[in-house]
This record gives sequence, structure tokens and C-alpha cells, in this order.
Amino acid sequence: MSFADIVFKNMCKEILENGVDTMGEKVRPHWEDGTPAYTIKKFGIINRYDLSKEFPALTLRKTSIKSAFDEILWIWQKKSNNIKDLNSHIWDEWADENGSIGKAYGYQLSIKHKYKEGEFDQVDRVLYDLKNNPYSRRIMTNIYVHKDLNEMNLYPCAYSMTFNVTKDKSNHLVLNAILNQRSSDVLVANNWNVVQYALLLMMFAQVCDMEAGELVHVISDCHIYDRHIPLVKDLLSREPLNAPIVKLNENIKNFYEFTTNDIEIINYNTHEQIKNIPVAI
Repeated sequence: MSFADIVFKNMCKEILENGVDTMGEKVRPHWEDGTPAYTIKKFGIINRYDLSKEFPALTLRKTSIKSAFDEILWIWQKKSNNIKDLNSHIWDEWADENGSIGKAYGYQLSIKHKYKEGEFDQVDRVLYDLKNNPYSRRIMTNIYVHKDLNEMNLYPCAYSMTFNVTKDKSNHLVLNAILNQRSSDVLVANNWNVVQYALLLMMFAQVCDMEAGELVHVISDCHIYDRHIPLVKDLLSREPLNAPIVKLNENIKNFYEFTTNDIEIINYNTHEQIKNIPVAI
């Protein structure tokens, strides 16, 4: 059965049984009808996924792995902040009339900084260090830039990646990472983010001649929205199925050459999708 399903169910049970209800408090998010969107929340959730064992996609309901792949390429490879460069509509609510989401996500990754080794943006600096100094403890990114927050249409939720290289029993280099997230909408986005950053880790590992290892997901405010509770309880009643096999085109050795055609998803069987999930904005 999918380990990601087990992690998800345990996380949801913990939130529902031991979480804090924000009902009646001052909250920013609201539903489309203007009603405040309250949550049940837990602070400091940490989930670990070993990519050497299986790909962490839910089977309790389908996660659109290829669309998640497209979005992570939009942010990390295209380094774009314009929804016209994205093949889905998930960012439409936060884009202006020109398609921009402001100085957020890909914009921050595209900014070049000077180092003694040369000038790099954050993505290229990570790739440089992984290839040239893999045991560095300084390989990380951060897109939560305070001076630009007032020009972001949405503050970054998943805002930082820290990479760390180890070795396996065969002496192969193994790439691991910690994803830091300030806020996670469990039903709508949790597994979407897990799948995205698992794919990013796999891509970076492949182009740096490493094996993909652990993805550790650290969430500060992990929450279930009030209108999502019945939907989450439905998912909790479902039995996990086997995890899918997800492969990347092994011929790609340059991160900037990956496209959405370079992913193969095998035996992804899931329970029925939950349709028309309300999204708090």
C-alpha cells in the first residue's frame, strides 16, 4: 500500500483529534461567498518520504502528477511568475490582468547573486554546489524575501529547500532535501506539494549523478478547512492502494532540458476523485 496514504491519514487524524479550531477568530482566507474560511490546525507537522522505496503519491484520491510536474518546472526551471507560462489554471485567482503573480515564486529564483565562484541565481547555485561541493551544508534556497512581500500577490507557502548529500550502502551519492512550508491546505495542496518536490529532488539527483533519497516535509501551520472536514473524513474511510511507479527520462542530464513529456507514470490506480472541492482564497 502507498506509504503516502498512511502518512496522510495519520496526519489528518492528528489534526482532527488534537488540532486547534480557529472558528470565530480573525482569519484572512474566505470562501467565494465571502464567508470566513476557518480551519482546524496543528503546528509543526513533519513527514518523511523515502524516494528510494516508492513515489509518494496518494491513492486515496488522484493527484495530477503531470500537472504538478508542470508547475514545479514553471517555478524552478522557467523561473516564471506569469500564469501564461503554466499549463493549468491553479494560479488564476492570484494573477493580475497581465498574468503576473508579482515578485513571487519563480521571480525570486531567477534573481542572480554574486559569489566568489561567480554569479548565479538560486537554482543554478544549488546545481553548482551539488556537482562541485556535494558535502556542503549550505545548499539551500529561500523565496520568502521580506522586501518584496508587498509586491507578491500571494506570499510563498512552500518557501525553502535545504539539500543534503549522503551515501548508500553501495557508496553511491544520495540526495536528500527538507521542504519548509509555512502553511499547508491538507486536502487541496498537501500531496500536490509532496509530489512536486519529490519530482524536483529526483530531477536534481539525476542531473548530478546521484540517487534520490529522503524528502522531509516540515509544515508550520498544517490545517483542514471547515468545509473540507466531511471530504477528509471520506478519504479516511478509504483503504490505501499500491503506490505508482514514477520514472524520469534517464537520458536527460541537464535540468533545463526536462519537459512534461519526460515523465512516465506506471500503475497509478486510485480511488474516486473528489470533485468540486471549495478553495479558500
